[in-house]
Parts: sequence; structure tokens; C-alpha cells
Amino acid sequence: MTESANAADKQAGKITVRHSERLYVPWWLWPLPLLGGGLLAAEIHMGYPGVRAWLPYLIVLPLVVALLLGMGRTKVRVTEEDGETELWAGDAHLPTRFMGEVEVIAKPDKRRVLGRDADPAAFVVHRGWVGPALRVRVEDPEDPTPYWLISTRKPEALAELLTGHRPA
Repeated sequence: MTESANAADKQAGKITVRHSERLYVPWWLWPLPLLGGGLLAAEIHMGYPGVRAWLPYLIVLPLVVALLLGMGRTKVRVTEEDGETELWAGDAHLPTRFMGEVEVIAKPDKRRVLGRDADPAAFVVHRGWVGPALRVRVEDPEDPTPYWLISTRKPEALAELLTGHRPA
């Protein structure tokens, strides 16, 4: 590597991804929305000849696929840049220096945590098709958010990674 490339890396900051997962919609949840889209298209085209017979299928079914793909675009990741580790959930990020207690929420307890025990000011990235979750307390005095609640398929590994990178 040349000196100018090294200087550019130092100036721009090299980002290392420690954990990354996409909260995609699993394949077994796709048939029902596709069937519903097909039935909706059939209702629209029912009894009409010509363009109105096939146009609803051409519009509705790709729209359902786009919706399902869009619902699964959210990423949960942990990045490190210039010695600072951050938790990212979608476009929001939380540096580890502002993290307090990190708690794994099992699938059976998630309903209670999202329901009667929930704080309305919490930051929540919930996906119903992902079982467990992670609750991260926010220790920033200027941030009104009490905690983050994030759906994740690997809560233990993510909790270990976040507590291991917390500043002493």
C-alpha cells in the first residue's frame, strides 16, 4: 500500500464490522401475502376482458414482493471506527460509551417487554418474525431515550460483543 493510501485510510477512518445481520422475512411467511395479493388481483380482474384481466397481477404481485423485501431490509450491526464501537439498528446508532446494562430478552418474555412493561420513549426495532430481542439501556444524560429494544436472531453473541467493547 502506498503512503497516500495509508494517509487516506487514517483520515477517512477505517470501519470494521464486528457483527451484521439482516432481519429478513423468512421464506415461510411469503406464501400467505402472495396468496392474498393473488386473490386481490383476481377480484379486480373478475369479469373484465383485455388489459384489465392481467394488469392487476402485473401490479399487485410485484408490489407484495417489494413490500416483503422492504420489511426485511433492516440491519442490526456493530461497527468499530477509530477505536469507537457503535451499535446500529437501521439508520440509528448508539456508541458503546453511552450504553448501560445489556439484557437478552427471550421469545416468551418479548410480549411483556413490548406491552405493559414498555416505556413509550424507548427506541424499538421490532420484527415479529424474529424471536428473541436485546434491550440496551442508554446512559446518555442528554438523551431522553431510556433504552433500545432490538429484535435479533443472535442476542447472546450481540450482548457479549457489546459488553466486551464497552469502555472501562
